[in-house]
Amino acid sequence: MSPWDLHRKKLNKKQNINLDYRVEKLIFVYNAFSGTHNAVLDALHKIVSPKSYACNLCKLTYGAFCENSQWKEFRQKSNVEMDFLHIDEFRKKYASKFSYKYTFPIVLWEDEAEMGIFIPTEEMERVPNTEALIKLIEERLKI
Repeated sequence: MSPWDLHRKKLNKKQNINLDYRVEKLIFVYNAFSGTHNAVLDALHKIVSPKSYACNLCKLTYGAFCENSQWKEFRQKSNVEMDFLHIDEFRKKYASKFSYKYTFPIVLWEDEAEMGIFIPTEEMERVPNTEALIKLIEERLKI
């Protein structure tokens, strides 16, 4: 059994994360709210006090003003559909089903019948850089 298979079993059991699925779509939910006002405040926060910025997913995928080029290339070449939402957008879209079940930032998987955790908040907050995030996603997708 590979190290990833052991890790998958451990996550399945310990964190109640089901990694035995066929991913149709990944849903990335930022720990931030949508809108121009919030985007400006977030950009300023990233510049003035980056260590206290509350969304590691935001830091890994976007700079202060534009999408990280390494992340953009990965996203554009990926064969998996990806949806990117802010907290308010996620809660509106999934209001009756899942919206208050999760903490943010988080990456979820979705198929036609289910949704589950792909990268939990606690793990997302420990991802050190964009390259590590891409590697983690590729490993879990078995690319």
